[in-house]
Amino acid sequence: MVTTILVSGAAGIVGYGILRSLRMSKRPLKLIGTSIYTDSVAPGFCDVFEAVPRTDAPDYIDRLTAILRKHHVDVAFPGIDADMYTWADRVAEMEATGTRLVLNSRELISSCSDKWAFYQRQREVMASYAIPSYLEMDFDFLKANCGLPFLLKPRRGFGSKGIVVVETAEQLEGIAPATKATLMAQPIVGRDDGEFTVSAFCDGQGGFSASMALRRKLSRDGFTEKAEVADQAEFAEAVRDLCRAFSPIGPTNFQFRKTDAGLKLLEINPRISSSTSIRAAFGYNEALMAIDMAIGQRLPVQPDIKRGRAVRYTEDFIFYDHGVHL
Repeated sequence: MVTTILVSGAAGIVGYGILRSLRMSKRPLKLIGTSIYTDSVAPGFCDVFEAVPRTDAPDYIDRLTAILRKHHVDVAFPGIDADMYTWADRVAEMEATGTRLVLNSRELISSCSDKWAFYQRQREVMASYAIPSYLEMDFDFLKANCGLPFLLKPRRGFGSKGIVVVETAEQLEGIAPATKATLMAQPIVGRDDGEFTVSAFCDGQGGFSASMALRRKLSRDGFTEKAEVADQAEFAEAVRDLCRAFSPIGPTNFQFRKTDAGLKLLEINPRISSSTSIRAAFGYNEALMAIDMAIGQRLPVQPDIKRGRAVRYTEDFIFYDHGVHL
C-alpha cells in the first residue's frame, strides 16, 4: 500500500532534505512537495509538485487543505518554520482532512518562536545548560557581562542568520534602535570546533528513544556545511534533562557547544533540522521514524549509526523539457 507524504517548503534545505531522506527508503511512498517558488529544485525531489501561496497569505490554509484532500495525504511535514508555527495554530482544521501532521508539542513550538522567551523558560526549568542572555544594549554593560567579542542574535529567526559579532562600541552604535529592539546579546561560549547538532526522537513524556549526534561546521547561511558523526552517548544526559524539562514530541533538534563548564545549549529546534539528509545517509532516518509515529504510534528504536563525515557542496539539477537529468 502506498503512503502519501506532503512536505512543505520543498525548495529549502530542510524540505528537500526530508524528501531526499524519504527517497532513501524502499517503502512505497508518494511524495508531494509544496513551495511558493515554481522555478526551484523542489520538483526534482518529489513525485508531484504543488505551488502554494506564502504562509501568511489569507488563503494559504484553504489552498493547502485542498491539496491534502486532493492527494489523500496521509502524513504532512512542515519544511519551514513559518509553516510549523501556522500549522500548530490550525491543527484541527488541517487534520480534519484525514492527514496527520508531524508537529512537536505546541507549548515548545510557541516557546522556541522567541529566543528570549525560551531563555527565560530555560532558566526556570533547566538553567544549567543556559547561555546567559541580555536585552540591554549598552556596550559597557555587555562588555562587562559577556566579554569581547560578544554576539547579537535575532530573538526570532532560524539557523544562524542575522547573528552579529560585536567587538567595538562603534559597531553597536551603528545598529538602528528599531533593529536593536529585535535582538538579544550573549557571550561567545566554547569554540567553533566544539559545536554539535543532536537530533532525538522524543516521546512527549520526558524521554527519547533514539538519537544521533554530529560535530558540525556552519556555512555562511547558518546551516550545517560539514559534519562528522559523533558519539551520541556524550549528549545523552543533557538530552534526557532537556526532554524532562520541555517534553518534546517526535523529531527534535538540540544544538550544543562544549565548554570548560560543560555543555551549553545554543537552541532547540522543535522540528526536523537541516542536516536530516546527512543523518539519513548514516542510518538515522528521522522522517521515516516520524511517519511510523504518525500512522502507527510506534516509537523508533535506536538505529545502528555508521561512522564517517559529510561535506555539502553546490551541484546542478537540470530540468529538460522532456524530463530531469541529475
